[in-house]
Amino acid sequence: MSDSGHAVFSRLLERYPDLETCGAEIRAAGELLKNAAAGGNKILIAGNGGSAADADHITGELLKSFCKKRPIEKELAEKLRELDRDTGADLAAKLQGGVQAISLTYHNALSTAFGNDVDPSMAFAQQAYVYGRSGDVFWGISTSGNAKNVYAAALAAKARGLKVIAMTGKGGGKLKALSDICIAVPRTETYEVQELHLPVYHALCLYIEDSLW
Repeated sequence: MSDSGHAVFSRLLERYPDLETCGAEIRAAGELLKNAAAGGNKILIAGNGGSAADADHITGELLKSFCKKRPIEKELAEKLRELDRDTGADLAAKLQGGVQAISLTYHNALSTAFGNDVDPSMAFAQQAYVYGRSGDVFWGISTSGNAKNVYAAALAAKARGLKVIAMTGKGGGKLKALSDICIAVPRTETYEVQELHLPVYHALCLYIEDSLW
């Protein structure tokens, strides 16, 4: 891990000393996510309620610039300008490098159809099965660690050869045993768990961005 990478996680733990209990897991998750992103692999993210909002939030930080500029490849910029002098040049200037991150929470037509026709608790699992390939990462968020639909998705992902990161509250729940890395923040009350999840995933996104750009 680079000095700047160490600094990202050191700052996190300075600001939130309670997270020392899962500091090793946070760093390990950072390495796993960085390596997947560097290899062009996907990060699939799922959660419910506030954790669904977190999944969308993480996806937004990864798909576009977070704190650093992320210029696109020179070859692509040149190709865009060749194809269209005006719009192509505008795209070349404004497109940003990103990580292939997919939140499994916002495909409403799929989720409602699968829920109505098959089983609503398996909608995330269906997406993990279809999207997931070896080398990808499934990032499941559940404050209890026991969300049925997140667990099912993690199980489908694991069977597909994906690495599984769980982000939970204290104890880790069922997800802990299934995950390769479980970041179990030391809280049990839902809103308090979510309050600690946010700085954790911000630090992870910062680390990925710092490593790739």
